[in-house]
Amino acid sequence: MAINYDELMATEYNDVPVSYQDQDVILYALGVGLGREFGNSRELAYVYERLGPHTLPSYASMLIPDDLLRDSGCNVERMLHRSQSIELFRPLPGSGEFLLNQKVVQLSDLGANKGADIEVESEIRRRKDDTVVCVLGSRMILREDGGFGGPPPAARKRHKIPNRDADMICDLPTRQDQALLFRLSGDRNPLHVDPSVAKGLGFESPILHGRCTYGIACHAILKTVCDYDFTLLKSFDVRFSAPVYPGDLIRTEIWQDREVVSFRCRVPARDAVVINNGRCVLSA
Repeated sequence: MAINYDELMATEYNDVPVSYQDQDVILYALGVGLGREFGNSRELAYVYERLGPHTLPSYASMLIPDDLLRDSGCNVERMLHRSQSIELFRPLPGSGEFLLNQKVVQLSDLGANKGADIEVESEIRRRKDDTVVCVLGSRMILREDGGFGGPPPAARKRHKIPNRDADMICDLPTRQDQALLFRLSGDRNPLHVDPSVAKGLGFESPILHGRCTYGIACHAILKTVCDYDFTLLKSFDVRFSAPVYPGDLIRTEIWQDREVVSFRCRVPARDAVVINNGRCVLSA
């Protein structure tokens, strides 16, 4: 079914209840590699309820349901994550109940053989007092939904990585079963577990979730720049530029200019930049 541009642009959800418990944030933290440094109490606080649990800011991306696009007729099974951003107005608690507003803010036609480019904005508010916690921007490529006659994509300004050697580097390995663990946090797309689905989409094997790579990048910044203080992060934006395969080592190159942290992630074994134009803003 072809995309109906006017209908999809008018689609929005308001006051959708979402919630999570401490076991959800612990499972997510394990899924992006925390808890492997035994004896590191700063890291243990993300995976042990008696010390928190602290909630990674990137966990907010897991609170976004895919119903908005699934009900639109788009082929979400062949969707790829292009970019993810979050602006935090207060730290995420260890558990909570929230209300979600979600709407399509941009939809472009890349062509019949190239797909559609769509951006969704999500606002998350505390249910108890209606206070805004964060706003997220998710941009996806709908690989089979182009050629619907919509507008072409507008030029986008990307955050520039500084033209100097990285100030810091953080290497974080992924496990062969990383996607199998991470999918338990809510993203059950078979692309990340089923070899036949992955090959049908042009990948040699199942790839790691974009939201998992996003969380690993957040883990790297927290560990290297923030000494695991999650309350310092005010925004965290990335552009996905290449797939990650479970088992890859992800090297995060980091530049800090006062409260602005620039970063990119690469897989050295393939010399592939998997996250580019990363920008994190810290509290002053």
